[in-house]
Amino acid sequence: MSKEDLVPITSTPEWKALSKHYKKIQDVTLRDLFAADPNRGEDLTVEGGDLYLDYSKNRLTAETMTKLIALARRAGVEELRDSMFAGEKINVTENRAVLHVALRAPRGEKIFVDGVDVVPEVHAVLDRMGDFSNRVRSGEWVGHTGKRIRNVINIGIGGSDLGPRMANEALRDFTDRSMTFRFVSNVDGNDFWEATQDLDPEETLFIIVSKTFTTLETMTNAQSAREWSLAKLGDKSSVAKHFVAVSTNEAAVAEFGINPDNMFGFWDWVGGRYSFDSAVGLSLMVAIGPAAFSSLLEGFHAIDEHFRTAPIESNLPMLLGLIGIWYNNFFGAQTVAVLPYSDYLADFPTYLQQLDMESDGKSVDRQGRPIDCQTGPIVWGQPGTNGQHAYYQLIHQGTKLIPCDFIGFSRSRHKVGDHQNLLLANYLAQTQALAFGRSAEEVAAEGVPPEQVPHRTFAGNHPTNSILVPELSPYTLGQLVALYEHKVFTQGAIWNINSFDQWGVELGKKLAMEIVPELDSAAEPELAHDSSTNTLLRRYRRQRDNN
Repeated sequence: MSKEDLVPITSTPEWKALSKHYKKIQDVTLRDLFAADPNRGEDLTVEGGDLYLDYSKNRLTAETMTKLIALARRAGVEELRDSMFAGEKINVTENRAVLHVALRAPRGEKIFVDGVDVVPEVHAVLDRMGDFSNRVRSGEWVGHTGKRIRNVINIGIGGSDLGPRMANEALRDFTDRSMTFRFVSNVDGNDFWEATQDLDPEETLFIIVSKTFTTLETMTNAQSAREWSLAKLGDKSSVAKHFVAVSTNEAAVAEFGINPDNMFGFWDWVGGRYSFDSAVGLSLMVAIGPAAFSSLLEGFHAIDEHFRTAPIESNLPMLLGLIGIWYNNFFGAQTVAVLPYSDYLADFPTYLQQLDMESDGKSVDRQGRPIDCQTGPIVWGQPGTNGQHAYYQLIHQGTKLIPCDFIGFSRSRHKVGDHQNLLLANYLAQTQALAFGRSAEEVAAEGVPPEQVPHRTFAGNHPTNSILVPELSPYTLGQLVALYEHKVFTQGAIWNINSFDQWGVELGKKLAMEIVPELDSAAEPELAHDSSTNTLLRRYRRQRDNN
């Protein structure tokens, strides 16, 4: 089918039916919906793996979901999903397969790319990672002076940092507490200084994560790490004992001083933001051990299989994606808040920002045509209950519609007094308050002075999803990440965009490389930028040199 023959999703009867339906129910309240259906809180739920989704506190009906499911079928979400699992090159702008699902496929499963079963390759790398991790954790791997490795620093950026960093924090209670694990990503030298200033180079291992081994920020930090290490160790041969690489550029790795035997590879069908369950997660495997890492992969795979096999009507990632489409494209919501009620998931919303916004932040479709509807949302959030004392005020009583995902856990990693019950009471109370609010009559009935009633009235009718999980573990973390991966896939498929490239990050990188020589030049360079950039550049040079 040519791009001229492919009808934009907004021109389909299914989209038009949803637009008409939206006009009919846009003012219906959650109070009305729950009053009309006493079983709503039981009926509008779905399970996948260990994840339980209650989507009853959304401004939708069974008819809404039927129409959204019809839209997904019209968009070919199931067919594109099947093409992904089959190893077809659905990343059309880079002519690549999209097979992060192969990274967590069990040994013996068959997934083909260009006629080659990639699962044995995946497990060969996992086996090498496991052997290396065990050697570091046991103390068998020692540094140049014979001291045991006690500190591991992951150097990467984007997907080479956000995933391992988030998972290390999420699974902190599963890590080897006798070791220190840190992450350096920002080219700001303060990031590197803070990560290393209290460590001993003799006891520190760096994992450099860069597919090409040319990424500007990563290699700048890697060179600083090399200099920091050699300042004490002296001998250049020590680099081989204190540095390993996750890369595909063996020549550059060897030139840096890393033994190619200590290079862990991955594949062009793995996008950076989908990669921490590959060798990119080496620092995580060292932290939690191979067994826990395997459990993480099993959790990913459980949701992969659910996503691959469940019909849309009971497919948790697809339903979550469709609900997002409903608010993004029909209610006009600009953002979605992800609110995990676990302090261990402090970095989870940040991780999802790249996953969602780098994937679906596109304005042309897969055929290169401008898209005539809103695509990817702005993702944000932080753990409850902290956010309740910060920005929840705006969600409750502000003027913006902000759909929210609340993530809770039935069991805490550590029993401390009655903290867990208090935490979950807040998790439950916030969605209830957002849904139903408090009317002026209810406020007045409490004896509130009349002049205070408007200020204490809550409109309610704010939509939320409640995701409830038994406990946070490697297995359930894998499920949560896979849930959001496939949610993002679903939405990209409906918008007919390529969720697996990221050309938008390239221009700024190119321009930065053009500016660097102008900053380093001893003489005043001739500047050919716009007047703002030229003025800022000159002011920076003056302030930098004015010690």
